[in-house]
Amino acid sequence: MDATVNLGDIARLVDVGRAAVSNWRRRHEDFPRPVGGTASSPLFSLAEVEKWLRDNGKSFEVSPADRIWQRLRAADDDLRLGELLVEAGREIQDAATFEFLCQRYFEAHSRRLNLTPVDVAELMVRLVGGGPVTDPACGVGTLLMAAGSGAGQELDPVSAQISALRVPGAEVFAGDSLRANGLAPADAVVCDPPWHDRAWGYDELIGDPRWEYGLPPRGEPELAWVQHCLSLAKPGGRVAILLPLAAASRRPGKRIRGNLLRAGALLGVITLPGATRDLWLLRRPVPGEPPPSKILLLEAENLAEIESAEASTRIIDLLDDDVDLSPARHRDADVAAAFADALQRFQAASPVLPSLEPASGTPMTTLGELIKAAPGDEPVTSPTGATYLIDPELLDPGFLAGALRAALAKPASGSSRLDVKRTPVPRLTLAEQRAYGAAFEQLTALEESLRAATAAGDALVRLGFEGLLGGRLGPR
Repeated sequence: MDATVNLGDIARLVDVGRAAVSNWRRRHEDFPRPVGGTASSPLFSLAEVEKWLRDNGKSFEVSPADRIWQRLRAADDDLRLGELLVEAGREIQDAATFEFLCQRYFEAHSRRLNLTPVDVAELMVRLVGGGPVTDPACGVGTLLMAAGSGAGQELDPVSAQISALRVPGAEVFAGDSLRANGLAPADAVVCDPPWHDRAWGYDELIGDPRWEYGLPPRGEPELAWVQHCLSLAKPGGRVAILLPLAAASRRPGKRIRGNLLRAGALLGVITLPGATRDLWLLRRPVPGEPPPSKILLLEAENLAEIESAEASTRIIDLLDDDVDLSPARHRDADVAAAFADALQRFQAASPVLPSLEPASGTPMTTLGELIKAAPGDEPVTSPTGATYLIDPELLDPGFLAGALRAALAKPASGSSRLDVKRTPVPRLTLAEQRAYGAAFEQLTALEESLRAATAAGDALVRLGFEGLLGGRLGPR
């Protein structure tokens, strides 16, 4: 079978949006017909697509790495794609090329793979003190890559081989880490384990010595992974593990959560931005060392705030009948003070309105003509990333930047791809351009203040409801 591409591949080759490629299919009768795939995800012959693009004057680039990927995908059925990727990785000497192929493979199998976001992986590695790290469910090696070295174990043999190829400095092998651990104790352990796995080994592992804090209930595999990771940490070693939000509050797990708190093994539960999962921070207790009295419970608005956050919730206050560690239920800030702070931020973010007035008819030209008439060395970058070099004594940079943004905000007519340079703009003197540039800056400031006011307003409303319900606020 010849190399094939999907709509996303074509869009990447030509550097346009996928919608543009769909438009070409509708508008051009000679666009190549699908040679495979499905109605919702058709595949096209790469050779036919290249010919069509050349015939229609559309510039494109198929990198050597992309050609390798197309050959891999065309060589066999989709179920063996991972094995073919591993075979290619053993032959490829360039790490960047292999990583490109890996990313294409991850996109093609996004529903089958448990992929940790790269920024979250890097944060987890920093929180445990940096590499090397141990990952008992390393998947395709994202956490090991963030550390640069370490040891990993992975149930799926193909994923284990991909991890080993992506991180040459790590020792990775295949196997079920819960049932047959092959990893040695380490100073730093990170893990993004499989969730909701009811066949995790409950019956086989009932008497396992790893369950220091209690036998994980059959329906709580996440708490089995928590204790497994702690067993892999040396005394004083840190653990960062991603868990579903429910793991912090489900009643069957309350005994284990309570024991983790009493022993000083659990340092923090952080709800990551987007509130889709929690990051648990743990530390294997050092014999004879007194446990901490406080824990970090945080609903993070962004990843940057996590590293500077401090433990402020008293552990004794959490040891009730539920041992609910959900950060949303234990906000450590005083609601009344937080409401006052949100009100101040909302007032400070009040929009600054631009000074604009009706204008009479102005002679028009195009952006392309303005740029062509002002060649120079000062770069002005459009929101799409395109850069124009101009002479600021002939064309005001602020005016051009604002005009480019305004042009791209206009809906395209008759074509899926807007020709920015053909956009009509007023023909102005340099002094007038500068005035327009200042007005564009005022609009940008208005946008930023509206965004800040919206965020502060959302917090103000949420805290107001919470404060009234909890008796911390009252009507005037």
